[in-house]
Amino acid sequence: MGTVIYQPAAQMMAGHAIGILLLNTGYPIIPGNVANASTYEYPVRFKVVEGADSPRLLGGDPTLLEPVLAAARELVGDGCRAIVGACGYFARFQRELAEALPVPVFLSSLCQVPMVLGALQPQQQLGILCAKQSSLDQRMLTAVGIREDAPIVVAGMENSPGFRGAILEDQGWMDLDLVQDEVISTAVRLVTDHPEIGALLLECSDMPPYAKQIHDATGLPVWDFVTLIDWIHSGVVSRSYNGFI
Repeated sequence: MGTVIYQPAAQMMAGHAIGILLLNTGYPIIPGNVANASTYEYPVRFKVVEGADSPRLLGGDPTLLEPVLAAARELVGDGCRAIVGACGYFARFQRELAEALPVPVFLSSLCQVPMVLGALQPQQQLGILCAKQSSLDQRMLTAVGIREDAPIVVAGMENSPGFRGAILEDQGWMDLDLVQDEVISTAVRLVTDHPEIGALLLECSDMPPYAKQIHDATGLPVWDFVTLIDWIHSGVVSRSYNGFI
């Protein structure tokens, strides 16, 4: 008999290791966005969380836990080997999902913060660019392992009209040039105001398209959702090495 393999019961598809939880949004999802499949060099599986939109998630609505968990379980049932969120504020449910699911869970780009802080000099800080600063509360930070005394400096995009209208208010359209300029200028201003910043982290899933420009403008390392997801994928899908010595 040759090699025999079995398909898990009720799994009607295969080959996507990363499952991504999405919000209900109506704005353009450009390449580089976590919710755009062309962002990745490997297959991913998306699932919209029923009833989850930006106001409810950023507002900390606790009733979202059950639909978030249900969507994540569906992705696991589809064969996903790790679960991530397509909004940094999914971090509110990090501990609950990590405890409930049989696969690794990384609901927010903020999961990278402890690792990046450990790589910086003692006097340096990590700059965090987020969608809405007032929604980035300590309870959410604690859920992803960020101490209350962590050396972080945060800047939000809620006062930038292009970003606010497109992303936070979900107006249905986006001025690409304006949003890009707003994100980059906010990052530059954060670094200028806090010269002790040694690296930047982008909380929002809509910000990776601008990571390269932010890196070029500030000269600093930049981590975001895509750096996290690429790292997760490398852990749950091991690669073979070929070469010579």
